[in-house]
Amino acid sequence: MTFAPRRWTSLALGAALLAACGEGEAGEAGEAGESGNATAASPSLSAGAGERGEGEGGEGGEGEGGEGGEGGIDLAAAASDAGVFRTGLAIVEAHVLAARDAYAAGRAEAAAEMFAHPIGEVLLDMEPVLVAQGVEPFDGLLLSASQAAIAGESVDAIGARSDAILAALGAAEQQAPGENDGRADAVVAADQIERAVQQYRRAIEFETYEPYLDGYGFVRTAAAIRARSGEAMAAAAPETTEAIDAALVLLEAAYPGVERPDALGADISALTVANSNVQLALGGE
Repeated sequence: MTFAPRRWTSLALGAALLAACGEGEAGEAGEAGESGNATAASPSLSAGAGERGEGEGGEGGEGEGGEGGEGGIDLAAAASDAGVFRTGLAIVEAHVLAARDAYAAGRAEAAAEMFAHPIGEVLLDMEPVLVAQGVEPFDGLLLSASQAAIAGESVDAIGARSDAILAALGAAEQQAPGENDGRADAVVAADQIERAVQQYRRAIEFETYEPYLDGYGFVRTAAAIRARSGEAMAAAAPETTEAIDAALVLLEAAYPGVERPDALGADISALTVANSNVQLALGGE
């Protein structure tokens, strides 16, 4: 119960931020489910995250109070597995990248929601795990960025706030438990790829902006992880790395920019196969 005051304060502030967004882009998330959580890319990630959008209340979702929480993270595994621990951080990173770029494109309401969303989706549930690893809670940075987006701060100021959050995430990543190596990099990138494919499927089904924006963030984060890892990922998981590289080529074409294209022309079957190749390779290495 140590974390209850912080959790309830954050929830209340987050709800106020979402309400402040009104009925614009932020309100559209109710139809599509803003963050369709991908099926776990690792056996350590909690099952049942795959087909569940935020509003659908599937197993492990917020309404059920499941072990994995809304982001589909197995909290018990996150306490000892670097890949699972960092997957939670990567979900936050994806939302921050999406928020930053959406704001630069003039999408202030969507950006505000993107900054606020991972607090409830990931950070509140992961806070005990993060604190146990010596990570100072940084959800306040996301709340401040969300408020700043609503208030209409300059693009440069929002960029600076985003950089501060990304720096906090980078520091937290260094505190990951277990083997924080190229294999963990592959696990995290594979999860982001699966989430991106799932969101593209939702974006085809729904015409709202949020599924596309979520997927955009997941792709950008997967690409960033791949770039940061470099040869470490290739050495630890060569087949998975090859499959990740192939999937990213398709996904970067499917998500060409932060603005949703007028037509979503990527072949969802090809994306699904590419994702399957990543997950199968990861499971075999």
